[in-house]
Amino acid sequence: MAPPKSPAKAAPKDPRAQLLDLEVKDAQLIFKTVWEDLEEEVGHENLRFPKEIILLGGAPGSGKGTHTKFIMAARGFTCPPIVISDLLTTPAAEKIKEQGGMVGDKEVVGILLRKLLEEDFRDGAVLDGFPRTQVQVECLKLLVDKISQLHNEFANTHLAINFRRPTIHAMVLFVSEHTSIERQIKRGNEIAAHNQEVSETGVGRIVEQRATDLTRETASRRYRVFKEKTWDALSSLKELYHYHFINAEGPIAEVEENILKELQYQSSLELEPRTHDRLRPLPLAEEITLHARQELVRRLDSYELEHTELFQRTVEIIRTKFIPIITRHALSGRAHVNSEDPLFEDPLAIAMLIDIFSERGFHAVVDKHIREVFERVDLETGLIHARTKFIYRIQINFRGSEIRRG
Repeated sequence: MAPPKSPAKAAPKDPRAQLLDLEVKDAQLIFKTVWEDLEEEVGHENLRFPKEIILLGGAPGSGKGTHTKFIMAARGFTCPPIVISDLLTTPAAEKIKEQGGMVGDKEVVGILLRKLLEEDFRDGAVLDGFPRTQVQVECLKLLVDKISQLHNEFANTHLAINFRRPTIHAMVLFVSEHTSIERQIKRGNEIAAHNQEVSETGVGRIVEQRATDLTRETASRRYRVFKEKTWDALSSLKELYHYHFINAEGPIAEVEENILKELQYQSSLELEPRTHDRLRPLPLAEEITLHARQELVRRLDSYELEHTELFQRTVEIIRTKFIPIITRHALSGRAHVNSEDPLFEDPLAIAMLIDIFSERGFHAVVDKHIREVFERVDLETGLIHARTKFIYRIQINFRGSEIRRG
C-alpha cells in the first residue's frame, strides 16, 4: 500500500505582495482610527469634504510650487493650496513632536482630513505632496469611498449639496534626474544670493533654504528617494482616478499649456448624474461648431433660392447702409449701426444679416429695442396717441487694421 501523499506546499508569496498586504492593513487601521476620531469630534453631518481634489505630485524641481497657482486658476479655486510639508509645522504636528511622538502616516492623514473639512475648501483643494507612500494611497482610497458613501446617504436630503460626488485628479509633474538636479541647485543659489542681499541691506525677508539644494550629491539623493519611494505610490493612482502625467521639462508657458489640455472640462465625469442628465439634451459647443461652416453655406444658398427678393434687399441694405459705417471703423474693428428699416421686422431678414456678415468674416449681434413715440394729444378725450418704433441696434466686430508705429 502506497504511503499517503504529503499535502502540497503553498508557493511562497512574493515579498512585494506581502509588503502591500501589510500596507493595506496598516492603512485600514490608520484610517479607521482617524475617521472615528474625526466623526466624534465634528459630527457625522459635518463630514463635508471638497467636491474636487487635485493630488499634485512630482519630482524635485519639477515646478509644483510654480504651477500651483495656474492649476488653481484653471479649476477656479480661490483657496490656498494645502502643502503637506507645511502641515507638519502646524500646532497640531508640533504638539505631537513636543510629546516625543513622530509625525507618521497616521498623523499626516489626521491633520490633512481636518484641514480638508475647512469651509474654504468646500468646492475644491490642491494637495501638494500627497500621497507620498502606499499607505497614504490606501488611506486616500478609503477617504474617497467614505465621501461617496456620504454622497449616497444624503442624496435625497436638504443637505445633499454638502455631500457631492467627489472628483479626484492625480497630476504628476515629471522631469529627468539631470533637470531635477540643475533646478534644485539653481534654486539654492538664487535663495542664497537673496538671503545674502537681505543680510547686507536689511531689506526684505530671509527665505528658508533647503539643505538638499546646496550640493549636487544631496540633490541627486533627493531625486532617487522620490523615484524609489514616491514614484510607485503616484503611479498607482492611474488605475483609480483621472490621471495626468505632465512632462515638466520645457519652459513654464509650455508646461502650463500641457496642464490646461489635461484639465479640460468633462461634464460626464464631474457632474452629478442627475445634473448631467438634465444638461444632456443641450449640445456641446464643439458639436455645434463642427459643421457650422457647411450649415452656413446651406442656409445662404437656401436664402438665394427660396427667398430671393428678401435676400436681395438684405444684401443691398448691408451694402449701402452698413458697409460705409464699417469702413470708417476699420482701424478699431468694431462698428455700431442703428436701423429703423421695416425690412428687419421680418425675423428672417435678421437671420440673413447675421449669416451674411459671418460669411464675409464679421461677427454681428442684433438687439431689438421697442420705443413708444409721442405724436399728439386728443384735446376732447385727453387721450395721448403714440406710435411704436422699432430700433435695431447692430454691433459688428471684425479684425481691425494693425497700425505700424515708429
